[in-house]
Parts: sequence; C-alpha cells; structure tokens
Amino acid sequence: MSVAKRMSGFGKMLFRVIPIILGLVGLTFVIAWISGVFTEKIPPGESHPIVRTVGSQSTDVVHEVTKDYIQEAVGTLKAANRSVVSSKVLATIEQIHVAAGDFVSQGDLLVTLNTQELNARLNQARESLSGAQASRGEAESDFERNRRLFRSDAVSRQEYEVSERNLKVATANERRAQQAVKEAEVFLSYSRIVAPKSGRIVDRNAEPGDTTQPGQPILTLYDSQSLRLETPVPEGLAVKLKVGQVLSVHVDSIDQSFEATIDEVVPQADAASRSFLVKASLPRNDDLYEGMYGRLQIPAGARRHLCLATDAIRRIGQLEFVDVVMEDGSLQRRLIKTGRLGMPGRVEVLSGVNADEKVVVKGTSP
Repeated sequence: MSVAKRMSGFGKMLFRVIPIILGLVGLTFVIAWISGVFTEKIPPGESHPIVRTVGSQSTDVVHEVTKDYIQEAVGTLKAANRSVVSSKVLATIEQIHVAAGDFVSQGDLLVTLNTQELNARLNQARESLSGAQASRGEAESDFERNRRLFRSDAVSRQEYEVSERNLKVATANERRAQQAVKEAEVFLSYSRIVAPKSGRIVDRNAEPGDTTQPGQPILTLYDSQSLRLETPVPEGLAVKLKVGQVLSVHVDSIDQSFEATIDEVVPQADAASRSFLVKASLPRNDDLYEGMYGRLQIPAGARRHLCLATDAIRRIGQLEFVDVVMEDGSLQRRLIKTGRLGMPGRVEVLSGVNADEKVVVKGTSP
C-alpha cells in the first residue's frame, strides 16, 4: 500500500476522533465550572454575610398588654314559657283560626270545635232537669198533703214518712239534673279554644275535619318575652357565674348582640361533658325566634400578651416573619406565630419576638 493511501486513511480517522475528543473536553469543562472549580473558595471559618441596616425605615415597638379574656359557650334559644293547646273533649275540629308564626293575645279564639254532639248533650240534660223538677213538684205536693192529714190523724206516720222520703229523693234528683246541665254547658264552652297566654304560634298539629281527643296537641305557642339562651358551660366557668349576672349574647344569624341576664344555673354537672346548663334570659326582640343559635360570652379572667403591628408582618406561604432591629441598627429576620386580632391594626403575637423590641414596618424593608 502506498504512503499516500496510508496518510489518507489516517486523516479520515482523525477527522472522526477529533469531534469526540472536543466534546469530552467541553463536557469536562462544563462539569468543572458547575462544580465551582473556577470560583474563589471561602476558607473554613470565614464568612461574608450581607448586613442589612434599619437606616431611615419606619419602625414600631412590640407592646406587652393586658387584655380581658372572653370564652364563648354556644347554645340554643328556647322559650321558658311554652304552651301546648289541646281539646278537653272528644270532638271534630270545625275551624282553626291561626297559622304558624301568628302572634296571639291571651283570650284570642284559636280553634272552634263542632258543637252538634255537645248541644245534643246539653238538650238532653235540660230535658232531664225538666222531668226532675216535675217529679220534685209532685213529691212536694204529696208531702204537704200528707203532713196536713198526719196532723189530723187522717194518715199513718208511715205514709207521712214515705212522702217525706220521696220529696228528698226528688229534690236530690233535681239537683243532680241541674249539675248535669251545668256540666253540659261547660263542655259546650270547651268547643271554643282560646289562647291561654300571649305568644307566638310555632306549630300546628291538626287541621279542620280532624277528630281531636282530650290532651292531643292541636297548636303550640311560646311567649316571645320568655326567650332565653340555654347553653352548657364548662364547670370551671359555670361555678363562677351567679343568678342575676348580666352577660353578652351574640346571635350569628342576625349578627346582633344582646344583654342577657342569668336566670338559672342548673345545679348538676353533666358527667360526659363536665359542664353545667346555664339559662340566660334575653330581651324581647321581633327578630329572635326559638331554636336560633347563640353564643354566650363569659369573662374568663385577664392575660398578658404581646401586641404587634400588622403592617410589620411579612408572609411567604404560611410562614410569617418580621425584621427585628438589633442594638447596632442591623436587621434580623425572625419567624413568628400570631394569634387573635386585637385593636384595629394590631395582632397578638405568640412567639418570635420580645417585649419592647423594634420591628420594621411593612413596605420599607429592602
């Protein structure tokens, strides 16, 4: 093989190998650059932190305040005076004059019952009374005649005593018939059912045409002036409450607060929840209804806590932090944990800062 052919083959091989070699060299260079081979190393023990200073930035002081602590007990509005309206006689309902939600006054007509059977009973009692009165009149005439004849010895003592006894029996029968008439009249009066007290109708358990029985509920009403919040209160707080004490009750559905007076603290704790049932009466209000949800706000003492301006807090995700001004004017970033909102523009801080420390107000930090 000639020298020219050999050189030609070697050149072709170099042409193929050189790109590979260059690629490996480039890859090695990139790896070295990423690894920091070409950057200056900081010897162990040395550091060059970036120092931030407060400069002319606005600051605020972390205050320590004492605040009354309020604990809430949730409960339900219930009526202290609740009445179930029912019939005293077995009869058919002829008409119901009210509907659920109506307000009624004491003595208002609520229900009218069918009086056909009651009238028949009254008429029967009156007829019996007429017969008893006639019998008593006849017995009285017999007695007066026999008494005159007995004085003149025209009849025997036995006949006289029989007529006397018959008069007494007839008189008793007349009185019994009179009582039966009065009873029938009373039963007839039961056909008109009136409101036993003023209140609001909250339930209607029957309709016209239904046959009502004595004691069977027809309507339910409650006195709107007797609404009170009934709520279980933890025993640690309940033992400090006194009857007559005035507390605040917030009703969420209408977003209003009311002054409530404690009427009763049931003197028996619930073993499962370790709480006492507390009943606090509410003032009359047309917006309050039985069954509403309310929160009784109970003073639970005072506690000291740190108060921080909300404008000093920075947030990243769920993390909260502030920039604290150190004694030399430098800034130190700290994570904090906040609690409840206090006065407008300030919030309770649970950890991360100390009282009287200065923090940079939001919007001025570099």
